[in-house]
This record gives sequence, structure tokens and C-alpha cells, in this order.
Amino acid sequence: MRLSDLCIRYGLILLTICSLLTSSGCATPPRISAVPPEYQNDVRILGMPGIRFVPTGAMSQELKDEVFDSFSRESEHLSLSSSSGRVPTAHFLAISGGGDNGAFAAGLLNGWTAAGTRPEFKLVTGISTGALIAPFAFLGPKYDHSLKEFYTTSSPQDILKQRNLLAVFLDDAMADNKPLWNQVSKQVDEGFLREIAVEYEKGRMLLLATTNLDRGVPVIWNMGKIAASGHKDALDLFRKIMIASAAIPGFFPPEMIDVEANGKPYQEMHVDGGASAQTFLYPASVRLRQLSDEVGVKRKRKAYIIRNARLDTDWAEIERRTLKITGRAIASLLQSQGIGDLYRIYLQTEVDKVDFNLAFIPPTFKAEHKEEFDTEYMRALYKFGYDMAAKGYPWMKKPPGFSKEYLELMKPSVKEPD
Repeated sequence: MRLSDLCIRYGLILLTICSLLTSSGCATPPRISAVPPEYQNDVRILGMPGIRFVPTGAMSQELKDEVFDSFSRESEHLSLSSSSGRVPTAHFLAISGGGDNGAFAAGLLNGWTAAGTRPEFKLVTGISTGALIAPFAFLGPKYDHSLKEFYTTSSPQDILKQRNLLAVFLDDAMADNKPLWNQVSKQVDEGFLREIAVEYEKGRMLLLATTNLDRGVPVIWNMGKIAASGHKDALDLFRKIMIASAAIPGFFPPEMIDVEANGKPYQEMHVDGGASAQTFLYPASVRLRQLSDEVGVKRKRKAYIIRNARLDTDWAEIERRTLKITGRAIASLLQSQGIGDLYRIYLQTEVDKVDFNLAFIPPTFKAEHKEEFDTEYMRALYKFGYDMAAKGYPWMKKPPGFSKEYLELMKPSVKEPD
């Protein structure tokens, strides 16, 4: 049974059980109080400003300030004179969510290395499974083996531990993600954090996204600044954000992040960034081209978006049963959201004169998918992505439906219009 089906089935059962137990109370894990609405702009984590941003509101200015600072750090690293104003082409990479379909991005990145054309990225972003990949992609081919190992040898037991039925009803998720925590902790250590910090000081940026359920908003985390902070709890926070971004609500437990506001301790509940978006490049409020003009930076920019999903949908005759109907509707919603994200990013790149490049899983990939984190499925998908990239990946220059290349890849699913 697929993960989405399990989430829906147990979620509906949980709601039913809790409603039946209302008179006696439906027990839940304890938590420290959430930040009150009036203190939302006064939140501090580890006493560090500028380590995260909400795309809209007061924090969006902090993100703009960080972009300015990245220009300065990069110029200093490259020993550029203020009079020249010219810097190398900036390459951006955005990696989407998609569960075990992250094997596609892992294979594509490693195949890209084999092709000898993979650039160093000025900016890397990640959501959900993309957040597990992004830090390694940020550090470059040195960590290709880590991505290959994770997406070709992992099994469900390496990612999660199913809780018993009663725990599912009375706890905060259907499964425990301690095995995933162990995997991340093994790879992401103090040495790894120092490497991220070094690249941050060169003007490069690593951004991951989670969803703050208390506020119902996406949060973008400045992972490079966290790594460079030198704070004793920076490593724990770094890991926690990676795990939170991949914490599918209802299936994996949320990550509770300790914060301070108005001099008092609170907690925020953070879950999968995919609850807000499937992928992101940078918030539209940044106005990258305008910011560049203000600081006199002239450069070419190229954005590469890896969508760990197909863009077509499988036809299916849906039974007139609640779970089947609900499951199909949620799957359709996520599919539409993912494609909508691509249109949003494309619009941003058009406004900011950024070269748009899109990769996705085409319908020619036919491997059987028996369960979530199916090892054989991930191996096949990894190899598929690797082989495509090693030969020179055919990046799409426009979102689905805009280009002849897309229509060609989608055959025989769709026909090119006359």
C-alpha cells in the first residue's frame, strides 16, 4: 500500500476514534505553548537573527538583506573590484519533494557529474525529499556516493518504524522516523557542517523549507548561516530542519522547534515543506534582478529545477468508496500544486531574466512501485536518472505544455496540437 493511501486511511480512522472518545479526551503528546500571534515578528531561535524567513511579511526584508550580503561575500571571495561589477554565471538548483522519487534527483546529479558538465551552484533549495538531497548537492560531487547509497540501498526499515495501532490513534503520527534520524545524523556531523559554513562564506546559499503548522505558513531556513554560526546547538537544528522538511503530516511526527519570543520560551510545530509547496527557487518578493541592479552586479543566471515526479497522470477507474475517492482527490491536488509551482518559478525567471531548465520523470519510466521506499524501485529510478544525465540531460526550457520538447517526451500520453 502506498504511503498516501496509508495516511488517508489511518487519518480518517483517527478522526473517527477521537470523535468517539471526545467525552474522555483523546490523548496527545505534550508540547510547550505555541508562539502567540502578537509575538510572531519577535521570534528568535538560538539567539540568531536572519537564519530563517517567511516569504511574506516582515521577514521577507531579512531575506533581501541576506541576498545583498551574499553578493558581498562572493565579491570578497573572488577578489572582485567594485568597478568591474562582473561576476561568473550564477547557477541555481531547486529540488522538489517526492518521497522515494528523490532517487531520480540523486541519479540525475551523479550522472551530471559523470557527464562533466555539472556546475557549482550559487543557490540550492530543497523541500521534503529534496531537503534531504540539497545539502549534499550543495557540497558537490564529493558527496555523490552518499546520495547513491541512500537512494539505492535504503528500505522502509531504514526510514521508519511503524507504531502499533493504538499508538497511531493517540500519538502524533502513524510511524516513528527514528531510523531516518539515525541516517541523517550519521552523514550530517560537525565536519559536514563546517564544509557548509565554508561555502556560505564564499557567498553561496543553501535554503530549505518547512511548514509552520501553528501559523500555517512556509518557512525558509538559511542553512548556511546556521552552519556558520558556531552555535553549540547549530548541528541539532540543522538536522532537525532537514527531518522536519520531510515529515509528512500524519505519517511522520512533526519536529518541535524551541524558540523564544518576548523573553519567554515557546515551541513551533514544523512539518513537510510540501504542505506549502512542492518546490521553490526564491520568493517573488526578492526581486532578484532589481536587487542586482542596485548593487551593480551584472551576470548571467541559470536555474535548474528537478521535479521528483511525473507531470502526467495515470488513468484509473475510481471505485465509489470514501478512501479511494479521497486518495485520488489528494493525489490530484498535489499533482496540480507541483505543476503550479513550476509555472510560478517560470514567471519569476522570466521577470528576473534567469535561464529556465526543468527535469522531471517522463512516462517512459515504467518500473513497478510496490511500496514507499521500495529499494528495487529506487535503484531503477536512480539508474534511469543517471543514464539520462550522463548522456546530456534534455532540459526543458519551459513548463509543461509550453514546449515541443515536453510534448515529445510525453508521447504517447498526449498528442501535439495541430
